[in-house]
Amino acid sequence: MGAARWTVAVFLVTTALCVDFEQRAPGLGRSADTVLMRRLRVRRHGDGVRDSAERKVKRSEGSGGGEPCQSLRENDARLRENTHTRVFNDVSGSVSLAWVLLVLTTYQVPLFMFRFSEPKLYRSEDHGKSFQDVTHLLNNTFIMTHFGIAIGPDNSGKVILTGYVSEGKGSRILRSLDLARSFTTSDLPFQVLMQISYNPENNSVLAVISTAYDLWLSEDFGLQWKKIHDTVCLVKWGTADTLFFTTNPNGSCSERGMLELRKTTDFGRSFKTIGSRIYSFGLGGRFLFASVMSATSSTRMIHVSVDQGEVWDMAQLPDVGHEQFYSILSANDDMVFIHVDEPGDSGMGMIYTSDYRGIVFSKSLERHLYTSTGGETDFTVVSSLRGIYMTSVLAHDGSVQTVVTFNQGGNWRPLKKPWNAECDSTAKDPVMCSLHIHASYSTSMRLNVPMLPLTEPSAVGLILAHGSVGDAVSILSPDIYVSGDGGYTWTRALKGPHHYAVLDSGGLLVAVEHNQIQPISQIKFSTDEGQCWHVYNFTDTPLYFTGLASEPGARSMSLSLWGFRQPVFSQHLVSITIDFHQLLSRDCGEEDYVQWLAHSDNTGNPNDGCLLGYKEKYLRLRKDSVCRNGRGFVLTKQPTPCPCTLDDFQCDFGFYRAINGSECVEQPELKGHSLEFCLHGRKEQLQTNGYRKIPGDRCEGGVQPERKLIDLSKKCVSNLLIPELLAVSRSGNLAPVVSVIILFLLVCAVAGVLLIKKYVCGGRFLVHRYSEMQRHAEANAIEGVDDVVTTEADKTRYNYDSDEDLLAEN
Repeated sequence: MGAARWTVAVFLVTTALCVDFEQRAPGLGRSADTVLMRRLRVRRHGDGVRDSAERKVKRSEGSGGGEPCQSLRENDARLRENTHTRVFNDVSGSVSLAWVLLVLTTYQVPLFMFRFSEPKLYRSEDHGKSFQDVTHLLNNTFIMTHFGIAIGPDNSGKVILTGYVSEGKGSRILRSLDLARSFTTSDLPFQVLMQISYNPENNSVLAVISTAYDLWLSEDFGLQWKKIHDTVCLVKWGTADTLFFTTNPNGSCSERGMLELRKTTDFGRSFKTIGSRIYSFGLGGRFLFASVMSATSSTRMIHVSVDQGEVWDMAQLPDVGHEQFYSILSANDDMVFIHVDEPGDSGMGMIYTSDYRGIVFSKSLERHLYTSTGGETDFTVVSSLRGIYMTSVLAHDGSVQTVVTFNQGGNWRPLKKPWNAECDSTAKDPVMCSLHIHASYSTSMRLNVPMLPLTEPSAVGLILAHGSVGDAVSILSPDIYVSGDGGYTWTRALKGPHHYAVLDSGGLLVAVEHNQIQPISQIKFSTDEGQCWHVYNFTDTPLYFTGLASEPGARSMSLSLWGFRQPVFSQHLVSITIDFHQLLSRDCGEEDYVQWLAHSDNTGNPNDGCLLGYKEKYLRLRKDSVCRNGRGFVLTKQPTPCPCTLDDFQCDFGFYRAINGSECVEQPELKGHSLEFCLHGRKEQLQTNGYRKIPGDRCEGGVQPERKLIDLSKKCVSNLLIPELLAVSRSGNLAPVVSVIILFLLVCAVAGVLLIKKYVCGGRFLVHRYSEMQRHAEANAIEGVDDVVTTEADKTRYNYDSDEDLLAEN
């Protein structure tokens, strides 16, 4: 029973009565369709990818012979015995699912000044095969639709349901310590604005912001609450009981760039201001990010801390103006991916990757697609294999194309054409073309793409995605493509759009055809990573399908299909759960597994499979083995270090690799200029041949490009974060301190003017100002600093101070 089994919120599905669950992007009329056609048209010119050496390869050498597509016989009878249907006999306009499998159905209609609601709560203890109506436990409380269920972390058994007491008179929570078998009711002296959040290190400690923007905290799992701060705009838990939040002494959360960043480490008994002029902040890996406004202009720049905000360093990135944004695409303990938006409504920007300190950044990918209006990007972290990321770029002709990196942003290249797919009719060359993945941008443009790319950490190397094969992303209906090696090679698995899920740690794939008009009655499944598919008729009465639900972690062998049987009147929610245990009744043995070398193309090269400094051999299931991994399956891997090559180095500051390029070349706008910047309060000069080791790379010996930092023995300080330098000493006469600070700032200002004259670069990239690398102020009429937009799976809807609605926490 892993902790992932109890991960919060499998998904949240909302729909109006008689409307399918699928969400639509609002406000996309004729103009949006025009933009779609412009950006998604197939490019007329460009390089493709030849597939002359590509072929279908089985994982194990001894797996030839036999017909794997014929290996499952009489599956209908066994599956029918393990198919369970539940009809929820209540009219429901919104459905929320959370694991433990709780089903909350709500329906509300505003009627004058009153609210009519009929919430229902159901609980399943057998993975959705049967449900018990436990609505009586709600005690006549209307549970909130959007953030009404909060499941405790780490298999704690804690569940919180949040609801209304009555209009304008606070909120009510129902607390459970036994996986929702029983609840204790507590009325709150405030109305909640957001979902109650658990302290990740002590799940009895809760925090929430009220509709009055007050920060409330409970240390006894919601029994008692205390208000610990006024006017809190955004709050996040850090490590070691640290709570970070932004606040405004003026009492307004709408004044972005005028906020203070504060923290408490003792649950509100004391506070410390760690930043001022904050536009937004975010957390990722071991890094704390703050987007800080310039004191003299309307631009902003990112600052980074690795010690909970005690010491800040300015990230060496371009500053952005009010019409631009940053986005922390991915952050772990090793490094950070950040998107910096281009000026204007171009819909694209630049991806930068950091060093291990999160301070010095290098160009990684140009023309990265990222819409300025809706905040959609196709950036995808391939969680099933290390170092792999996919995203889309906007070509010069306006077409959208997919690129992939296998070495954490060191270089990018197009995806190979699947071996069993043909270039579409719009490709310039019928042989040379690439695979292009449909992700968030396609869904925002209302293409027929029901799901985003899917990877699971327990299913090593496996990726499922919608895609098209040609010179760019196609506006036509996509097909389903599967990769079993982390994106190096692909197979077209299914024709047309589908919903899909990964079960049994990748040993079982399931898919349901996406049909918005007609009800469905079939499910497809594969036991060999999508090479062969079997069809099962799961019902005699077709279902208007709305979504799939499976236990988080991809270790279960049960899957639930949700939908409605009636299109208009008497519309009732239906759940059909299929258990595949009896179909794959045999537990896998040693003979069913084979050693597999990740990042390998089987060339016989002794360095084959070396990525980020080491090889990894996994024990993986043979594709032709029809057995089950089971819940106890644990990935085993054997790392082996490799000698260093240039592939273990990313381009250093001031250098970049073009797409498909291998060498780091100097950025033209920085040629001939010294690279000086401020690190930890001391000015340093960088001397480099253009390469620095990729954070997290473990290579040993081999190629070692020269790189060194020279301490210039000069102190430096950012003039952007001033959480009261005056507060260093609160006793005694402050006049000498103030005088010294003023004198210091004057010296910095004079030095800044001299440095600008000395180091100004052509173009619009980075220059040195004081100790900061910024864009050329004169060329761009921009002075100053930054902002942070962070990407999360569920965008922040209620914290208006934050542009972190785009941060993806992975």
